[in-house]
Amino acid sequence: MILVLGGTGTTGRLLAAALTRHGHPVRTASRQESAATVRFDWYDPATHPDALAGTRAVYLLPPVGEVDPAPVMLPFLALAGRLGVRRAVLLSSSAIPAGPHGAGLVHARLPGLFPEWAVLRPSWFMENFVGDHPHAVSARRHGEIVSATGDGRVGFVDPADIAEVAARALTDPTPHNTEHLITGPETLSYADVASVLTDLGGRAVRHRAVGPAEMTDHLVAGGIPRNFAGLLAGLDAAIAAGAEDRTTTTVADVTGRAPRTFRDFCAGRLGGTAPAGPHTPAT
Repeated sequence: MILVLGGTGTTGRLLAAALTRHGHPVRTASRQESAATVRFDWYDPATHPDALAGTRAVYLLPPVGEVDPAPVMLPFLALAGRLGVRRAVLLSSSAIPAGPHGAGLVHARLPGLFPEWAVLRPSWFMENFVGDHPHAVSARRHGEIVSATGDGRVGFVDPADIAEVAARALTDPTPHNTEHLITGPETLSYADVASVLTDLGGRAVRHRAVGPAEMTDHLVAGGIPRNFAGLLAGLDAAIAAGAEDRTTTTVADVTGRAPRTFRDFCAGRLGGTAPAGPHTPAT
């Protein structure tokens, strides 16, 4: 049995579907229990034993919006080890390396807690521009994307590609025991993103560049707590400085096929046209 935390979320539902498609038994967990999911709440330890019962591997999605998830996650991970979980795969971020604080601390502790492990460090999600993320909502309602990224470029990645890497990390006979930096096949600025959305979405979209302080205020006005909004604005500033201007071959190396381009992803979601074949064989 493989436990997928955040089983109804962006990567969790795609991962659960991929595991099921490949014949692996899956238990999905979310804060709302249903016929298809078991209830799991990071902040309610009483929900943890039932979610873990009988599982050999777990996909870890940190609590959403938590600046420092380590105090919440590490006791759960210790319990998982005691209950027989051997393999853990953590969804982290390309912006967060292993270190002494926050999600970086969870990353650093994982190899000591489980004999089999992997840490996924994906770049920013393509989903952010077509789903319910504030960028997508702003593009639809106001025809603009607001960010503090300037002209910085990002290797945006399809969540389905992340899910496929996660599925391999959870089920490959040989444990990966490494971190995976996951990107799409190209780097794009937010102005480039706006151009693709304009081409495929049926209305003009522009990128409005602001500074980190204004970005923090903008996110707070959208309902995000100020401390987390400041963290997000700081990540934008790091993008402006070039921190995410890179691509990797991880998707191809792990899955055997090339990652999806942003234009192909948007064409599939927005109903536009794009070059054929979202998943061509890797070379």
